[in-house]
Amino acid sequence: MIPFLKKFEKVIVQALIVMMAVVILVATVELGWLITKDILAPPMFLLVIADLLEIFGFFMLVLIGIELLETIKAYLTDHVIHIEIVLEVALIAIARKVIILDIEKYDGLTLIGTAALILAVAVACYAVKRRLQPERT
Repeated sequence: MIPFLKKFEKVIVQALIVMMAVVILVATVELGWLITKDILAPPMFLLVIADLLEIFGFFMLVLIGIELLETIKAYLTDHVIHIEIVLEVALIAIARKVIILDIEKYDGLTLIGTAALILAVAVACYAVKRRLQPERT
């Protein structure tokens, strides 16, 4: 039963890798289309802030996909989820949210919560990276 489950798990992880690669490819093509469309729209080669925020948000979304793909690949090769990669994905996702955040739409408590979340993930990233570094003598 255990060998069957290991094979099953490997097939599922490989399928996830293929699907994630397809999603990243499609998202990258769509990002390219979005940039091209925005640059060629009158006035040509000028982007308004809303367009820039949309492009940056989409760019960060592609980066999140790439980091998730890295997490899946690491799981396939090592059979371990690397916490530093997961934290990096979380930090990129939060950065994406902050980039596209419209501050006027949210109250102060929500913004404080977002800042606390950023701080917590950043501290966790620092702690994990520091723990994984070899001791300096």
